[in-house]
Amino acid sequence: MPRIGLLSDTHGFLDESVKRHFSSCDEIWHAGDIGDENIIDTLKTIKPCRMVFGNIDNHQIRLRTAEHLRFNLAGMDVWMTHIGGRPGNYANPVRNDLRSNPPKLFICGHSHICLIQFDKRHNMLYINPGAAGKHGFHYVRTLVRFTMEAGRLYDVEVIELGKRA
Repeated sequence: MPRIGLLSDTHGFLDESVKRHFSSCDEIWHAGDIGDENIIDTLKTIKPCRMVFGNIDNHQIRLRTAEHLRFNLAGMDVWMTHIGGRPGNYANPVRNDLRSNPPKLFICGHSHICLIQFDKRHNMLYINPGAAGKHGFHYVRTLVRFTMEAGRLYDVEVIELGKRA
């Protein structure tokens, strides 16, 4: 039963409370726009990490992360990328693959809008953890935590870190 800490769009800022919020997790997943290599290093001191790069990430971050991660964990097919769109309006780079081979869990960032929604059309759960950093138009910085078991998610929590500014 892995416990996952999920964040996105840190844009070079990592709230000091992330360590406390993710200390009970088995893995940390970052859905892109990391913004600074130090965030990768810091998160890896907390727990093992899976990370994708985002559109603002430089060459050094891109060398240490992937554009897309597709993997199986706890009986669940997971796809994580940065620019994915949202249910009903998926981004061009992922749209065709979602139609032909949807995962059970699709994770993306980019929009800075925290959204967890079951997509009936693709029979998958969509999660965007919102933005954990201070850069962007969001009002509240957010993280998501959940437990995975036998192809399902449990104990899903949205954690508010406070106002953006």
